[in-house]
Amino acid sequence: MNATDTSESAPHFAVAGAVIDALASQDFARLEAALDVDAAMTALVPKGLRECHGPAEICAMFETWFGDFDEYAVADASVGAVGDLLQMRWRLRVKGARFDGEPMIVEQHAYATTGPSGRIGRISLLCSGFWPEHGDAA
Repeated sequence: MNATDTSESAPHFAVAGAVIDALASQDFARLEAALDVDAAMTALVPKGLRECHGPAEICAMFETWFGDFDEYAVADASVGAVGDLLQMRWRLRVKGARFDGEPMIVEQHAYATTGPSGRIGRISLLCSGFWPEHGDAA
């Protein structure tokens, strides 16, 4: 694929920015605008495989993972492409009652298909789980 390729299979990078912006602001309802009406997500998390169907269910899953923290920040994020797949990665620093106020770090890698609408149709996600943040981690 070259820089002038406008094929429908090419990933839409603007939607990746919308996803990361929604995550950064903990605005999980805003995440819904980045998803096609029939979007689906398969997520491999430490507790096992999770499958979600539809924007509301996908957004609810993200809110379950990240919605209850007092302190929350995107420490790092990147966007790219692997063939026709949109590749997104984010690392979050969180702190809240769930972990007795201890600062934690979590990283997720996602690969998504985008359609002609520019929205995400399918997400495959891998999550590191939450880990104590070490003083030398940056």
